[in-house]
Amino acid sequence: MIKSVLDKHGYTYMIDADGDVVGNFQGNLIYFFQIGDQGEMLQVRAMVQHIFGMEDVTRLYEFCNSWNHDRLWPKAYVHIQDDGTVNIIGEVLADWEKGVTVEQLDQVMICGIATGCQLSDATATLKQRPSTS
Repeated sequence: MIKSVLDKHGYTYMIDADGDVVGNFQGNLIYFFQIGDQGEMLQVRAMVQHIFGMEDVTRLYEFCNSWNHDRLWPKAYVHIQDDGTVNIIGEVLADWEKGVTVEQLDQVMICGIATGCQLSDATATLKQRPSTS
């Protein structure tokens, strides 16, 4: 169903080595994970394209706290990679234990894509301001 929703909108995507669906939306990788014991939850995870350093972590936490206070979607958090680079991840999650219609799936996926790109746009402004740490 995930692929059919993306196809309906004409979006380009691929299936990664783990079988997860991922697309590039305005330079951001957005994954569509089926999670839960029976794959009953959909997690739309936006990995924003902007990369930061460890010196930016404090202000990134502050940014995410402010973002999450003011918005429902996506929930934003800071992710520190093994190589010391830092980025922000956005997440929209839906639990469909009792089932889902194509229309419901479409709405959550489009919400995850659109708000993930909005999060990336907001994160870009952080790239333009040097760290004060």
